Amino acid sequence: MVTLAGKTLFITGASRGIGLAIGLRAARDGANVVIAAKSDVPKPKLPGTIHSAAQAIEAAGGRALAVRMDIRDADEIDAAVAVAAARFGGIDILVNNASAIWLADTPGTPVKRFDLLHQVNTRGTFLMTQACLPWLEHAVNPHVLMLAPPPNLAPRWFARHTAYTIAKYGMSLCVLGMSAEFATRGIAVNALWPRTVIATAAVAMLGGTVKPEHCRKPEIVADAAHWLLTQPARTCTGRFAIDEDILRAAGVSDFDCYAVQPGASLLPDLFLD
Repeated sequence: MVTLAGKTLFITGASRGIGLAIGLRAARDGANVVIAAKSDVPKPKLPGTIHSAAQAIEAAGGRALAVRMDIRDADEIDAAVAVAAARFGGIDILVNNASAIWLADTPGTPVKRFDLLHQVNTRGTFLMTQACLPWLEHAVNPHVLMLAPPPNLAPRWFARHTAYTIAKYGMSLCVLGMSAEFATRGIAVNALWPRTVIATAAVAMLGGTVKPEHCRKPEIVADAAHWLLTQPARTCTGRFAIDEDILRAAGVSDFDCYAVQPGASLLPDLFLD
């Protein structure tokens, strides 16, 4: 399988950034894309809504469904999945892209922020996968993809932002457990993470320490995701893939086209040595 034509992708946090880029790549194949996120009205500091994303998906050649959904609300998740499945006749692929970020130390992490990290990252990933499972079980070549890092227990990845690391690794642990749990059902569960910082709205959360010109575009993650999601589900599962490694294995040798500013020195991402 080399195309996502006719497949239905449910992507969380798809109104902008990496989630939208994955949707646009699938749309170029002629896929159905469910854009599920909270952003249904424009915000001055956060460009893009589920509606503008849906327009972009349609313009790229796909069919779109914009669904306002708070991933912290289990009832909203169930309702969104039901609407998506009714609209497109099922769900073939779930992309757990929605994620909260808060890079602060323990004293600088309020309890509300701690709870948000875990409600969105770990709990949201678990509940979304649980809700989509009945549809994935009936799909041909079903995939679940988490935008999560390979587990790395080196203390330095916890020292500066323990709460965030725990919550993000919760998504990674879902990959470990669910890939084994769903193996006999033929459902692939994988993780994908960027080699470098990606130029998205999340860069603003880094306190000005990262300049966009030192980042790569979201399209590099989208192209790597496309490769993973077109692989046979029964044999390509339980992987913690890095975008650059996936594309290099697929035959890509020049990554300069993904750079925001070609030739700029790229910054490594979190959780990678």
